[in-house]
Amino acid sequence: MANFIWYELLADDVAAAQQFYTAVLGWQACDSGIAGIDYRIVATTEGEAIGGLMQRPAGSPGGPVWMGYLPVVDVDESLGAIVEDGGSVLMPAWTIPGVGRMALVRDPLGAPFYIMAPGDDRPSRAFVEHGTGPATGHVVWNERIASDPERALAFFGRHFGWTQRGGMPMGELGEYRFLFDGPICLGALMGTPPGETPGWRFHVAVDDIDAAVARVRAAGGRIDQEPGEIPGGEYSALARDPQGARFGMVGPRR
Repeated sequence: MANFIWYELLADDVAAAQQFYTAVLGWQACDSGIAGIDYRIVATTEGEAIGGLMQRPAGSPGGPVWMGYLPVVDVDESLGAIVEDGGSVLMPAWTIPGVGRMALVRDPLGAPFYIMAPGDDRPSRAFVEHGTGPATGHVVWNERIASDPERALAFFGRHFGWTQRGGMPMGELGEYRFLFDGPICLGALMGTPPGETPGWRFHVAVDDIDAAVARVRAAGGRIDQEPGEIPGGEYSALARDPQGARFGMVGPRR
């Protein structure tokens, strides 16, 4: 299985990011204890860690952004295969004792993500498949916005075994392709809407979509797309935090 095991926000102001996401999504936050770096762990109200917040490296392109970690058996071997397939290495592999070995890469279409060989066998619940049970505070949908969806699908299929099963028409944007990792629906792959930036957008489960939208606005964020009904009867909304990092929310309308 190669579904996301961790999520990470690169922020310009880590303290402000923590304040926003704890207010909007109800996450808890604590210091990671990693020496020499301000790395903050965020977790659901039940205490299940789903990701981290850290300072965006000076001079890095783009702005604040959420990124995901995909598991591999051998980071160095995977790096070679990704580069050979048209990807690139943004940060060479490094090891954190007790945590694992990881590297930051970019797929052939330019979207960054991490690969990681975890240091233990504990299963991750950062991602919970949408519709499979209580998931408030977890990422439940991973959306890849791509300039060439066919090429993106082929890349992730070769390296992580993902497949497409079904989809929905999106007019000029083509098909909204549902991505599967074995039997698990990870999310979807779509074309790039006008004015949007290719890359990843991660959707977090909330208890009440309208209340969550109101919290985004109250905390200084922006709603890019108002809640719209999705298959299954819940609603999704697209948002940006005050620093510009995009994310989505999924939940019922109470």
